[in-house]
Amino acid sequence: MSKAGLYIKMAATVGGPVALFYFQPTDEELFKKYNPELQRKSLENRDARQQDFDNFVTKLKEYSKSDRPIWEAAARDEAKTRANSGEEQKKREAEIQKRREEIKRQALHGQ
Repeated sequence: MSKAGLYIKMAATVGGPVALFYFQPTDEELFKKYNPELQRKSLENRDARQQDFDNFVTKLKEYSKSDRPIWEAAARDEAKTRANSGEEQKKREAEIQKRREEIKRQALHGQ
């Protein structure tokens, strides 16, 4: 390979990321290009997105403390969450059924 080809490859290897960094707009520049309605929605949802991200990072830190890989710890946590939500759903359904029976009793005794 000629030296010119080598220099071209080196320039492309170094110059590509530099050009990307130079031409890529910042977050503020992108935000200014939004129409006003999108800017308003973005500002309204910013706190919720930040809270979601913070929760995500906190969970990742908890998973990393485990001796198992993160994806296994996350799968276990999801399974626990699903099991708990299923139990809560059953409790809610039982409460609703009790209320219905109570309303029926009141309706029968009230007649």
